[in-house]
Amino acid sequence: MKKSGSSEGQSASELIDKRIAELGDWRGETLSRMRKLIQEADSDVVEEWKWMGTPVWSHDGILCTGESYKSIVKLTFAKGASLKDPAKLFNSSLEGNARRAIDIHEGERVDAGAFKTLIRAAVAFNTSGGKARPRRAKQASALMRPILKSTKASAKKPAAKKPALLAGGNPQIAKAHGNAPVQAYIAAMPGWKRDVGRRLDALIARHVPNVRKAVKWNSPFYGIEGQGWFLGFHVFTHYVKVTFFRGTSLRPIPPGGTGKDARWIDLHENDLDEAQMATWIRQAASIPGWDT
Repeated sequence: MKKSGSSEGQSASELIDKRIAELGDWRGETLSRMRKLIQEADSDVVEEWKWMGTPVWSHDGILCTGESYKSIVKLTFAKGASLKDPAKLFNSSLEGNARRAIDIHEGERVDAGAFKTLIRAAVAFNTSGGKARPRRAKQASALMRPILKSTKASAKKPAAKKPALLAGGNPQIAKAHGNAPVQAYIAAMPGWKRDVGRRLDALIARHVPNVRKAVKWNSPFYGIEGQGWFLGFHVFTHYVKVTFFRGTSLRPIPPGGTGKDARWIDLHENDLDEAQMATWIRQAASIPGWDT
């Protein structure tokens, strides 16, 4: 590993050591393990400390950053969208034109071999000048061209109209029951909120296998057949509001609201505490919900 940059008299490597020690829990262990894998994959990697406290690994440009939040360790690859990922390690920031990220939760362990392959691919991309390998266009024979042209023309379909975004960026989805309208809503959520929606939906499906879904009042609803709805969420300009319709019965009680029954939590970017949310989801699904 080459010498790293420095900040306030300490090298970047020393600052990263300090960050790992300060975390002092599974996040520190995870960050330490991923750092070691990066160094094993690229002996010439440079460690940097940027943006007032973010570990960065570079080789002819940024390879990835290592961020730590309350419930995840996030490794963001600056040019991840240009890299092949056969092992499907990327699970976050999947919609952008450049970045891709790996979110690691407590108890999860990223495949070491696949991760080192991804690091080497990022190095190769940077050292090649950031140019994707050109693809050869297949030329159709003169005999086949009219057939292909006709097939392509008949296959063309008008592009599906994107849902309108209402005040605060909330997707406008027609009232309907089932998973499909909920997924349409999540796909239309803007920016980082889409990732929050996907994570919420996955958490609910994981902890409530028999969940019932619908979109009502331009919001995804989750419930149990014969028991009513226990949760819904809605996009606002700066956050996603997650409402538990019988929130006063949960422990601890979610922080938002003062009414008789409902309580909510406003999730800003990187706010989602999956462990706490899972606890609330299990509690909410186990009690009678709101029957609309």
